[in-house]
Amino acid sequence: MLFHSSIRKELARTFGATLVILITVVMTTTVIRTLGEATRGVFNPTDVMIIMGYSVLSQLPAILSFSLFLAVVSVLTRMYRDSEMVIWLGSGRGLTSLIRPLLRFAWPIFVLILTLALLVLPWAFGQIEDLRDKYQKRSDVARVEPGQFQESASGDKVFFIDKDSTNKEQGINVFLVTRERGLETVTSASRGTVQVLNGQKHLVLDNGQRVEIASDTHETQFSTFERYTIKLGIDAPTARNFAPATTLSTPALLASALPEHRGELVWRVGFFLAAINVIFLGLAVSGFNPRVGRASNLVFAFLAYLVYFNLLALGKSWVETGQMPAAQLLLYLHGGVFLLSCLWLTVRQNHWTLPAPARWLAGARQ
Repeated sequence: MLFHSSIRKELARTFGATLVILITVVMTTTVIRTLGEATRGVFNPTDVMIIMGYSVLSQLPAILSFSLFLAVVSVLTRMYRDSEMVIWLGSGRGLTSLIRPLLRFAWPIFVLILTLALLVLPWAFGQIEDLRDKYQKRSDVARVEPGQFQESASGDKVFFIDKDSTNKEQGINVFLVTRERGLETVTSASRGTVQVLNGQKHLVLDNGQRVEIASDTHETQFSTFERYTIKLGIDAPTARNFAPATTLSTPALLASALPEHRGELVWRVGFFLAAINVIFLGLAVSGFNPRVGRASNLVFAFLAYLVYFNLLALGKSWVETGQMPAAQLLLYLHGGVFLLSCLWLTVRQNHWTLPAPARWLAGARQ
């Protein structure tokens, strides 16, 4: 049908423009947040753009769902404003007749959201956690930054160098604090060099002094040295020993009965169910009032989606804490939104209104 085809084309244009804008906003906020984490030593500064890509990919289900909702509300509101909806309704067609073209347009987006939520989402979070873990387990030499105190991978050493030399394996004015076996050692040297001894990296200090303080007796020993060797952390990377629920595959979540895994499964499936519900919700809330303008309807639609999304996040926490079973939450939340949208749509389709109280009618007649 020509009218249905024009609606789908307009939906595609609006959806594409909204998607580009939202992705740009998310990319900007993600870069700012990732740069802040990189300055705190959570991520490698060179991996900021990679982490941004994975972060945007992990948020695509929510972005696609919101873009679809805004596209439906914007297009239908525009049709009300330009009286196209009046012509459509005047021809004997109701609001429910628009469900078919909307679903025909949205079904590829449904498939994409389901694929992203069940398959791509855990992979993207896993890549982010791998980059985080790899940077946290980097070697002690890689942790040393000029002018900054840096903790070793094992947590028992703190390094400081005044400045870099031309060689990255050397440092000037080295300061080192170690804590092991009830002994705290403060070592300083004029120069430090990284050398490979017996197949392992060592820090060789030249012309320095060393202070040892016993933790229990507080006895202090002072000594000077011309050359001192300290074994550094192991450079060989190890596998990540912790797997958050966000990084687990969907089959692994289905096979697990842990509440946090059930909550993550509810979160992923919720994106797909929410995408279906926003079609009916957008059709129900769309409209145009010339007295208040178009923006008011879009603001109301935005608030409605915001409440829905927050309920989805709240429901995830309820499942994770064991306050509600996963199946019950899916039924109550998404089923309730679907029934509410259908009821709202039925009221608008049949032009139902609440009868005025008899007292108001009597006052109006007088």
